[in-house]
Amino acid sequence: MSRQYFGTDGIRGMVGQPPITPDFVLHLAHAVGRVLKRTEEHPTVLIGKDTRISGYMLESALESGFNSAGVDVVLLGPLPTPGVAYLTRAQRASLGVVISASHNSFPDNGIKFFSAHGTKLPDEWEIAVEATLLEDPVWVDSASLGKTRRLEDAAGRYIEFCKSTFAYNLTLRGIRIVVDAAHGAAYHIAPKVFHELGAEVIAIGCSPDGLNINHEVGATHPQALIEAVRQHKADYGIALDGDADRLQLVDAQGRLFNGDELLYLMADDRLGRGEAVPGVVGTLMTNMAVEVALKTRGVEFVRAKVGDRYVLEELEKRKWILGGEGSGHLLALDKHTTGDGLISALMVLQACVRSGRSMSDLLSAVALFPQTLINVRLRPGQDWKSNTRLAKESLAAERALGDGGRLLIRASGTEPLLRVMVEARDAALAQSCAERIADTLSA
Repeated sequence: MSRQYFGTDGIRGMVGQPPITPDFVLHLAHAVGRVLKRTEEHPTVLIGKDTRISGYMLESALESGFNSAGVDVVLLGPLPTPGVAYLTRAQRASLGVVISASHNSFPDNGIKFFSAHGTKLPDEWEIAVEATLLEDPVWVDSASLGKTRRLEDAAGRYIEFCKSTFAYNLTLRGIRIVVDAAHGAAYHIAPKVFHELGAEVIAIGCSPDGLNINHEVGATHPQALIEAVRQHKADYGIALDGDADRLQLVDAQGRLFNGDELLYLMADDRLGRGEAVPGVVGTLMTNMAVEVALKTRGVEFVRAKVGDRYVLEELEKRKWILGGEGSGHLLALDKHTTGDGLISALMVLQACVRSGRSMSDLLSAVALFPQTLINVRLRPGQDWKSNTRLAKESLAAERALGDGGRLLIRASGTEPLLRVMVEARDAALAQSCAERIADTLSA
């Protein structure tokens, strides 16, 4: 059975349009509750959310849907996605639920789920939920209804968890950090984490009003962070996205470091401390320079499909620890079960503090290859896989690139687009190859 509602990261869309409507979300929670009760007599679910105004409505719908299936609910209030994952495990809950559309703007929202272990759930579970959605609801009687309570200190518990991942013998005293929470779920958490570890914190993007999440701030709009770092003469800038599982970092010079660079830095720090790093997982989009640099250090590098859930699957399969995406989703499975922007930032800062070196210095071995990405809109029914001109031009590009570059052509999972990405040491070569390939599709 194919999935109708679940995408690569839960269910997401525009609020008020199917499936992000209160009636659907109520039935979704009811179906999830019924699936839970097949293996557990009295399930309990935790619900956290970001700061979108629609979170109130969807939270109420989820609560009613779960209660109607005989499932107890614990409300966490605004909390980062990785915070919900952590508390689901710490509270021994049956399931964690996050109301968020991550880095999207406020008109969108979504629902995603975590297992009792704080991990993403497999495709089979999502298929079971969708199958149950097709069935008539089975409302439990009054005596069997679930109950709801609120966990008042959810934010404080998560703050302490984040701090526990930072080496006890190190401090951030004497360091000035600009923290940008994208007016999102970490607005009341991120500044406290760094402040309580000793840093002087300048907070931006920490005044949510329900409508301004990710608006010209946060990990997807890092210019605000760069300007604030320069204005306040800060040592570092840290930007999260709306649900705080994504990270961008800026140094004192205002240089922005992406997730590919930070992933290498995390691996290099461990190697420098004598820890074993058998391998690292990136994605099809990870910059080739990271792969080259890791192989120089004797570390195997493997590419997964785009999406942090696929990086996680590859890590678990190989029993490795480190993985991530250029967007700033970074995984360190000995610290947390899922990607966490705050914990990733702490690991990078820890490496800088311990070594006494800057991020630029620590990343001197990684000079990112220029990348050219062209999105080509596909016509309805256009069969790009059988395009002989595309195949011929792609082969010519691969020959021209040789060992000094690579070509990636993939269909978008959300839009009728074909993404053509060419990467090479020579920027002009990458650009010309990408343009010639794109021309074969638009002709």
